[in-house]
Amino acid sequence: MKRLFNLVGAAAISCLAIESAARAVGYSPKDWIRPYKRESLQDIVTWDEHSLFVNGERIFLYSGEFHPYRLPVPDLWLDVFQKIKALGYNGVSFYVDWALLEGKPGVYRAEGVFSLEPFYEAASKAGIYLLARPGPYINAEASGGGFPGWIQRINGSLRTSARDFLEATDNYVANIGKSIAGAQITNGGPVILVQPENEYTSALSSVKPFPDAVYMQYVEDQLRDAGIVVPLISNDASPQGYNAPGQPAAVDIYGHDGYPLGFDCANPTVWPDGRLPTNWRQLHLQQSPSTPYAIVEFQGGSFDPWGGPGWDKCSVLVNHEQQRVFYKNLYSFGMTIFNIYMTYGGTNWGNLGHPGGYTSYDYAAAIREDRGVDREKYSEQKLQANFFKVSPAYLTASRGSASTSIYTDTPALTVTPAFGNSTGFYFVRHTQYNSLEKTSYKLNLRTASLGNITVPQMNGTTLSLNGRDSKIHVSDYNIGGATLVYSTAEIFTWHKYADKTVLIVYGGPDETHELTVAVTGVDVLEGDVKTMATRGFTLINWKATPERKVVKVGVDQNIFIYLLDRNSAYNYWSVDQAPHDSSNPVILKADYLMRSAKVDGGTLALTGDLNATTPVEILGGAPSSLSSLTFNGEEFEFKTDKNGVITANIDYPKPRLNIPQLNSLKWKYIDSLPEIQATYDDSKWTKADLKKTYNSLRPLTTPTSLYASDYGYHTGTLLYRGTFTATGSEKTLSLFTQGGSAFGMSAWLNGTFLGSWTGYDRAMNGNNTFTLPNLGSGKTYVITVVIDNMGLDENWTIGTETMKNPRGIMNYQLDGHNQSDVSWKLTGNLGGEDYKDLSRGPLNEGGMFVERQGYYLPGAFSASSVNWKDTAGPVKDGISGPGIGFFATEFDLALPSGYDIPLSFTFSNATSSNSTGSTVPAYRVQLFVNGWQFGKYVNNVGPQTKFPVPEGILNYKGTNYVGVTLWGLDGGGVKVQGLELGIDGLVWSGFGSVRTVEGDVFKEREGAY
Repeated sequence: MKRLFNLVGAAAISCLAIESAARAVGYSPKDWIRPYKRESLQDIVTWDEHSLFVNGERIFLYSGEFHPYRLPVPDLWLDVFQKIKALGYNGVSFYVDWALLEGKPGVYRAEGVFSLEPFYEAASKAGIYLLARPGPYINAEASGGGFPGWIQRINGSLRTSARDFLEATDNYVANIGKSIAGAQITNGGPVILVQPENEYTSALSSVKPFPDAVYMQYVEDQLRDAGIVVPLISNDASPQGYNAPGQPAAVDIYGHDGYPLGFDCANPTVWPDGRLPTNWRQLHLQQSPSTPYAIVEFQGGSFDPWGGPGWDKCSVLVNHEQQRVFYKNLYSFGMTIFNIYMTYGGTNWGNLGHPGGYTSYDYAAAIREDRGVDREKYSEQKLQANFFKVSPAYLTASRGSASTSIYTDTPALTVTPAFGNSTGFYFVRHTQYNSLEKTSYKLNLRTASLGNITVPQMNGTTLSLNGRDSKIHVSDYNIGGATLVYSTAEIFTWHKYADKTVLIVYGGPDETHELTVAVTGVDVLEGDVKTMATRGFTLINWKATPERKVVKVGVDQNIFIYLLDRNSAYNYWSVDQAPHDSSNPVILKADYLMRSAKVDGGTLALTGDLNATTPVEILGGAPSSLSSLTFNGEEFEFKTDKNGVITANIDYPKPRLNIPQLNSLKWKYIDSLPEIQATYDDSKWTKADLKKTYNSLRPLTTPTSLYASDYGYHTGTLLYRGTFTATGSEKTLSLFTQGGSAFGMSAWLNGTFLGSWTGYDRAMNGNNTFTLPNLGSGKTYVITVVIDNMGLDENWTIGTETMKNPRGIMNYQLDGHNQSDVSWKLTGNLGGEDYKDLSRGPLNEGGMFVERQGYYLPGAFSASSVNWKDTAGPVKDGISGPGIGFFATEFDLALPSGYDIPLSFTFSNATSSNSTGSTVPAYRVQLFVNGWQFGKYVNNVGPQTKFPVPEGILNYKGTNYVGVTLWGLDGGGVKVQGLELGIDGLVWSGFGSVRTVEGDVFKEREGAY
């Protein structure tokens, strides 16, 4: 009874706290009934069956996934937000990685790069709403799926109502919940939705019950108790209807995800049959008809595993064609909450990735890892998202059934209609979704003013749909009081200004298109256009080519219609002048990227990014008496034509850059495997003396546990030393080790190299039997084992407990000995869960000697306790035998302000034979840049050879300290085949300055060994 009283008391206190918060923002306590009874907790973010409302305004939440922890430079978060905003999006979804915030049970740290407050501020400044996804489980290709390593010691099943697991999440959720609650829109912040858990969809048949309502209710209650009052939304991994309204532990808004093309980047041009979802609309109406149709993750790219084909091929698989076909299919279902995973991927720096993936998390997203834009993919997304910004009728349109016969004259095409406020939307695709054929067709439309018609109406013309393409045609479409009776060309944007209306439409290359406007009077201003005016209507027919066509229609309306081919449309922008306010956008033509536009009196100030001298054309939104035009703060001359169009030529001032040649620098060297030396002292190492593991997944097959997480070592390189007394008859040593996909391992006996497991892409563990040298009877020997921990496995399927897959030595057998004859010690990062580098978090540092000592940190050259040796570096000198060496150097950068200059470190591809025809030895490299581990290169596995490092990690205006650990796994010496620092792009940017992130610098570490 006492326990029950305590629970009730805690709940009551929580309710009082929420009620107090409610009063603070002006709500009545009667509105603050327990949220689990489905009562609304606030009236700023609401919803109906069609869409969300924010402050009473119905919106399409068009969102891109972006994880702040994968870009540890807070000054650059605004850059990514602005690039997402420039797409026409109004939202961003983000995960929070628990493992980075609570590396030690009960100790929550969210300072520096882990603080989310700058993320919230940047979102607000950019005009981006946030969907917060704190887990506690996130998956996300993160180590442990976001679970900290110490969760391996939890006995209960993960992601269930096991009491020890639930209690383990309490501290994290209370803290991250408080952070998110403070950033809610009810408190003036950008957060409008919160997602509890993630993809709680798959479980073993033995898991009963599933879904576990007790578990999900606990997770939801944790968030509400932390002060979350905005709606909770779910993310089913497929449309199962779990936790939808009406179900136990229901969320407010049901959502699901989808990755229908899969992740086969090795065959990027193959779209298998049957992958286009066609029944999701019906499932939504069955599962959650009272909420907006929400897809909380949809495929915006692909992950790529160790040994995979690489991001270039993934970019072919999930390209602009995939966006056109799959996304427009989703729009036909009436989706109004849409999040694309990923829109910016970033980097798995500092061991934060799971073992299925490498350092880069580029994801073949529209914004690449180095923050450059994928030209066609980014631009296609911009065309689509901007259309919905100016098409409010879509939000409440009633959806018709897909048909192969009603709306076109060919069964090769399927059309799904939608009608809202008399406006018609016609979503056209190939019936065989992956068809490569070009199909000609005519379209049957329903219009209010002309009745049922077939278009194109002009004799001798037809429409066409190329393979792997899809279109949205419209009818009775309102453009500022005038009616676009129909358009076969797709709409990018439109706006009615005080003196004119600007409409931009586009079509695919060489396609014929037609539109009709319910106004009279036509004047062809540019290009070859066929027109016909009759009975109050103006018909325009043209062919989409690189030659622009411009038509002015309407005697009084002054409607300027820009008729473009799709590639030309990519260079047009609609830029809002204020966050969340599209009432007066500036519509213009410019290359690469536009960030902002602001009218202040007679001045129009533009900011953006250019990589070449560029003509700028402002079609609408400039002040009528423009006196000053600036771009990135510099004033430019301009001209204004008779139609109010402003033109200017923006010069691109290309700077001279000086990037150091790494191989010509002076390097320092230190041995990073002194543990194999006879004189090495391991007295401070952790004794592997646990006779029972905390790990509930895999019982021990050794006398004491050799699982690293049992002793608090969860990340990076692991080292073991096993001591025994020889009989003199030992012949072999067998080791069964586990480090995750593509891991490696090396073993020594005293100073003698025994051999390695060099690893391959899918091997998460390995068996080795090593031949021993002759041993002396009665002598003491030490086995040294080095294991590359590639991260902890995710736990997607409940009941598998895969996150608990241990790392370390699973089993061993020394010839002629009982296992108990070997006494083991181990180490990982210095301090384990009491990690030393708080600025970079619990995952950045592993257990190599130079990591434990902190020699990878800036300032280490001044260390008095280490004897640095001069060297020509890892490329010219390398290491003379199997082992681990650390090479470090310093160089200065003096790059100009006002430019975005992405840089990357590139290793020569050494997976084949070298120049002499001999096989290149297997080796592994860790790249440290100013103390941040920004690359793990495995030459015999691949595929990554190029490692982007952002400004802010690299100091663009000062000294940089770069360290390289080189681990040779074969019997001889090894050199890095090549290492260069290169420029990946150069743009004159209106973004602003980026500060170098402050991190711990070197100082002698007390207790280091």
